[in-house]
Amino acid sequence: MCGINGIISLHNISNIKDRIVKMNLSIAHRGPDADNHLLIGTNVALGHRRLSILDLDERSNQPMKIQSGKWIIVFNGEIFNFQTIRKELSDIHNFTTTSDTEVLLAAIEFKGIDWILKKANGMFAFVAYNIENQDFYLVRDRFGIKPLFFTIVNNTLIFSSEIKGILHSGLLQPEFNHEAIDDYLANRYVREPDTFFKKIHQVKSSTYLHFNKNLECNETEYWQLPDLNLSASNNSSDLIEETDEQIQKAFKRWFISDVPVGAYLSGGVDSSLTTAILSKTSDHRIDTYTIGFEQKEFNEFSYAKKVADIYGTNHKEILFDPSSYFGNWERLIEFKDAPLAVPNEVPLAHMSSVLSSDITVVISGEGADELFGGYGKIFRSGFDFENHNNEQRFYDYFVRQYEYVSRPIRDLYLSVNTTDKREEFDNRIASDFSLHKNDENIFRFFHKYHIQGLLQRVDMTTMQTGVEARPPFLDHELIEFVYSRIPYDQKLHWNSVSDEIKAKSLYAQQYSEVLDTPKYILKKVAEKYLPNDIIYRKKMGFPVPLSQWFPNLVQQADILKNSSWLKSELLTSLIDDLKQNPRSGQLLWMFINIQLFHDKYFNKNWLW
Repeated sequence: MCGINGIISLHNISNIKDRIVKMNLSIAHRGPDADNHLLIGTNVALGHRRLSILDLDERSNQPMKIQSGKWIIVFNGEIFNFQTIRKELSDIHNFTTTSDTEVLLAAIEFKGIDWILKKANGMFAFVAYNIENQDFYLVRDRFGIKPLFFTIVNNTLIFSSEIKGILHSGLLQPEFNHEAIDDYLANRYVREPDTFFKKIHQVKSSTYLHFNKNLECNETEYWQLPDLNLSASNNSSDLIEETDEQIQKAFKRWFISDVPVGAYLSGGVDSSLTTAILSKTSDHRIDTYTIGFEQKEFNEFSYAKKVADIYGTNHKEILFDPSSYFGNWERLIEFKDAPLAVPNEVPLAHMSSVLSSDITVVISGEGADELFGGYGKIFRSGFDFENHNNEQRFYDYFVRQYEYVSRPIRDLYLSVNTTDKREEFDNRIASDFSLHKNDENIFRFFHKYHIQGLLQRVDMTTMQTGVEARPPFLDHELIEFVYSRIPYDQKLHWNSVSDEIKAKSLYAQQYSEVLDTPKYILKKVAEKYLPNDIIYRKKMGFPVPLSQWFPNLVQQADILKNSSWLKSELLTSLIDDLKQNPRSGQLLWMFINIQLFHDKYFNKNWLW
């Protein structure tokens, strides 16, 4: 895990060495173990900050150049099956390191970009530059686990793992992207390829950008989700065993490391199963961590401790208090280069800071809910739509259930354009929804869109303190297996035929986890490892008592009086409207986030 930077221009760049040095310094937290850059003339600079995970020797520092001198690469992430790929290349390349970076570089030279992307299993963002013909690739993994941003300004492409890297090049004065506000309030993050910065874009997940020496670009999507198995089935012990085997294979791939590995342990089924499998796989006692607030309804300490005791982990409980929350909120915005997405980013970042003194790699459970149908109240919206249909399109019904700040609230109180970008996404996603059945559309939506926000959260909260987070439930081979092999009713499973009939007159908010069992097959797998009171208790998530802190947030909302994007004369009315919502604290917190972020980035001169 690392941080990458670069400048590739059609003309000479003044002070190019100083610029790449400052870019690297701005993301030093991503890679505390090495700081290097390489210049090619005065128009190309590639930079790298290293967090050593595989092959800790200096020989694997980057930027790395192939022996022929043709290709050079800066790479952030891990290729977990690199040893298998290395064997396929051993007859045509003389390896001098034991790193996955060299395997990636050799594969590009001898087999091509499409060959390696078809085979590579992992999380990655990299830029490969051909010194001979000046072509280069910007590449991102299948789900966007690792970030990669870029801009083109004055015939110069600038890229970085974080937007601050681009800004510290001194070649761009950022402009606030007002259209991103509507997207953020709806989804808690800004969807690919956009950002809160005009002209700064994300490389989209599952794609690579191929630039020639004139900076002309072609975009290629190299992977797509398979079709979902919607067939009905009876419970099968063979399928449960097969699922267990596939999960173990994926986890074994994602556990490889030359440094200590630990796990988040909230006490929920995903983190508990992760801890169990890691404990059984590891040849040493593993470290586990949980965090929460003092109030019992805002922590899961007792459940986490029970799992830690079963598997004998070195377990740490971290108590988080409100003063720490408000004291770290603004600091983390500067690490994320965006408004925070969810309130629990603050305690998660604190937990990462604590665990960084013990381990370098932490295993997290992101992706399990998206893969196995863990959000029952929204994943059942297809069922509810069939039984209470007052809409012409399922998409319109679904998006109203999904979005955080409602469209009427956004339209009433925002003073900026809320329609153009919204309509663009609505038309695109509604068109995609027309290609599949409603139940499948929900799974695909969560893997294509929802997961992006979670991954931005986990990347920032861990990398701000130099820790690599790995979500093995996003192993693409595991996802392909689950989509194609596991029937829908083995993910969201009715407890009985009569319960399914009863649910038809209700809504998911009333019957989810009462009349059905979300993530059913994953929970059946977990029975091999965990007690039932861990597996079958109701989903809690990671709550933060923001609604209890609503008066504090109202005081902080004074900052919104000076905003350029909100109808500030209606601020009191906005607060009154939000107060009626069960998530009142989180919603007001999101509005405040936008202005805190804006004031940190757009009131200063970045050019030099």
